[in-house]
Amino acid sequence: MLKFIRALALVCAALGGLSFMVPAVAAGYPDKQVHIIVSYPPGGFNDTLARTASQYLGAYWKQSVVVENKPGGNTLIGNSFVARADPDGYTLLETPLPFAALPALYAQKMPYDSRKDFIPIIWAGSTQNVLAVRADSPFKTMQDLLDYARKNPGKVNYGSTGSGSSNHLSMELFMSMTGTRMTHVPYKGSAPAVVGLMGGEIDTLFDNAPNLVSQIRAGKLRALASTGLKRTPLLPDVPTVDELGVKGFEVNVWFGFQAPAHTPPDVLKKINADLGRMLKEPAVIKLFEAQGVQTVGGTPEEFKRLVDSEITKWGDVVVKAGVTLQ
Repeated sequence: MLKFIRALALVCAALGGLSFMVPAVAAGYPDKQVHIIVSYPPGGFNDTLARTASQYLGAYWKQSVVVENKPGGNTLIGNSFVARADPDGYTLLETPLPFAALPALYAQKMPYDSRKDFIPIIWAGSTQNVLAVRADSPFKTMQDLLDYARKNPGKVNYGSTGSGSSNHLSMELFMSMTGTRMTHVPYKGSAPAVVGLMGGEIDTLFDNAPNLVSQIRAGKLRALASTGLKRTPLLPDVPTVDELGVKGFEVNVWFGFQAPAHTPPDVLKKINADLGRMLKEPAVIKLFEAQGVQTVGGTPEEFKRLVDSEITKWGDVVVKAGVTLQ
């Protein structure tokens, strides 16, 4: 009995020390270099967001904040790196919409649990995808495209920036809600997909509004619809898919930041507050708006609700479409 009491006392002492240490670590954060992991190559808005955050957080914290690009494996390499990192706030993940579809796309082969191994920090911004065709396309409207696709299953080729990307998922949802079937042609990025569209390799695609707007304004592409419930400010004359009769269709292309699960709450609160401060900077708002992205902000809880709902939404779309990745 005496041995048990001594052992219990040791355990209590250890736990007491641990509870004392957590606030101490949080209070001194950050006292060393912070890393932001981007699971994509340099270039594009994911990279822009992370590098903007590194600039402003570094200035706020008087500490080095470094961006590391870890592309590959359809983002699984970078995501897995953060999932395995120490939960101390010194390794963060820039996260876009495709994060939510990966659990269904890879089924049982996921190297991490998207809900359990990460904790959302902040919803940084959102944009829309735009449904586009060549300027000389016979499809003058979205209804023209739908009419032809319904009469000719599989004969319309659509492009994407890769399987599991937001534009691929947009089309899968679009086909599911309109009862159409088109043929997927994946490209290695937005630029080659847009070139393929203009060159006649494919008939249509969804892509992020900022990637298409210059070609649309130049008269080389025609925008048929956008994916928000409200029109994108970049193309205010372009109706939404919902407006055009596919009620409830919405693809919100979101971006945010997450951390490894079990990161101390006080550390998360500080990162959230300072990223929120960054998102209110006039220069940041102007930079993002120029790329068609609207800043959001908010609490970790709000971003968690978004991520959870998106995992459910895109999981249903992927399962219904029968899309899998190896």
